[in-house]
Amino acid sequence: MYDRNVSSDFKGYSNETMATAWPEKDDHELLALVQGGSHPAFAELVQRHTERFYRLAFRYLQNKEAAEDVVQDAFLKLWEDPRKWQADKNTKFTTWFYRVVVNLCLDWQKRKRPMALNEETPLIDERESADQAMLRRESELALEREITALPERQRTAINLCFGEGLSNQDAADAMGVNLKALQSLVMRAKTTLKERLKNYL
Repeated sequence: MYDRNVSSDFKGYSNETMATAWPEKDDHELLALVQGGSHPAFAELVQRHTERFYRLAFRYLQNKEAAEDVVQDAFLKLWEDPRKWQADKNTKFTTWFYRVVVNLCLDWQKRKRPMALNEETPLIDERESADQAMLRRESELALEREITALPERQRTAINLCFGEGLSNQDAADAMGVNLKALQSLVMRAKTTLKERLKNYL
């Protein structure tokens, strides 16, 4: 669970401003207000979407602090230049912002050495034996490791389609590719993962 409020890291917001929320407005309405300089609209967008983008960043980076920094940087870029998102392109904000976050994750990975996988012990189902829990965790870590090792575009397709649960069309839009290309990337990634993980199946 993401436990830091990214919005609290932006300087210049008062507690009163940050407390203002407009949950009845959709993302496009909020973005129009942000483009007009509205701090409360921006704060609502941050609070509404931070969790989902942190999950995506963490899948890429496997590092809590780095994932938090990437999400914060992405929202800062949005605040500094909100007109990068263009309503007339008929792109959902979340689809467009997935691409922003993924690109920042890839930039981070190019600058830094790969981080070790987070091997903190997850909550264990009491119905599982210790051996079963250990095998399940080994399988999860193996899957995370092999996804991380996939080629960049295949990894992005898998993370968006299965990690984030986006439809194939939304994932294709987020990656800037057509639907057929997205499906091909997913198929190649699944074939590779199946081959590499056959000892765990």
